[in-house]
Amino acid sequence: MTPNDWKNRLGVVYSTNPSFRYEPPQGDAVATLPPPQQNLRVQLDRRQRGGKQVTLVTGFVGRQDDLEQLGKMLKASCGVGGAVKDGEILVQGDQRDRVLSLLEKAGYRAKKAGG
Repeated sequence: MTPNDWKNRLGVVYSTNPSFRYEPPQGDAVATLPPPQQNLRVQLDRRQRGGKQVTLVTGFVGRQDDLEQLGKMLKASCGVGGAVKDGEILVQGDQRDRVLSLLEKAGYRAKKAGG
């Protein structure tokens, strides 16, 4: 990719400065907190899922790759499917107790939320 690629500069329309060089914005990389500092909530959810129950893990602070790795570990340990999206881990079915024990065994601070 060339450094003067117009697709990377879609937010800049025009500059009157002859020595202007476009600098792409640097994204703030959120560092993943260590497990004892994470404050995770495990809850049962069935909103907009056609009446199906899912176990929802929220409150993770960190990179998307680390969240996906944790989600993969939880899904494999529970033996069910699920997804990781919008900063949340979805595990199919009512797996709250099992997910909670797995998170605590991995060193995370987690607690049940909701009813």
